[in-house]
Amino acid sequence: MDKLNLYRKYVEDLLTKYASYSSSEPDVEAQLVFDRERDHYQLTYIGWEKHRRIYGVAIHIDIKDSKVWLQHNGTEVELGEELAQMGIPKQDIVIGFHSPSKRRFTEYAVG
Repeated sequence: MDKLNLYRKYVEDLLTKYASYSSSEPDVEAQLVFDRERDHYQLTYIGWEKHRRIYGVAIHIDIKDSKVWLQHNGTEVELGEELAQMGIPKQDIVIGFHSPSKRRFTEYAVG
């Protein structure tokens, strides 16, 4: 399997794993959004908690220029570490929600 398709599989597997964890609210649904053509991947929660509307992106990952970009992480999990453990080299992972000036101080790619 080539690098791009392998990265897609790892990202999809990671998001599918987190989507499988059940919500504490029965009327809140985890939705996976996989745009393989443009390489955008999201885990979104949507529904109702009592009388309050729930809608939000928990995780957003893109693949750009052969690198995996963590665009948003609304969890307490170190997604970069999990992706590295799956087999993606840290030099191919960008913590996109960190400012470009701060990325050079991490062990991940700058961009």
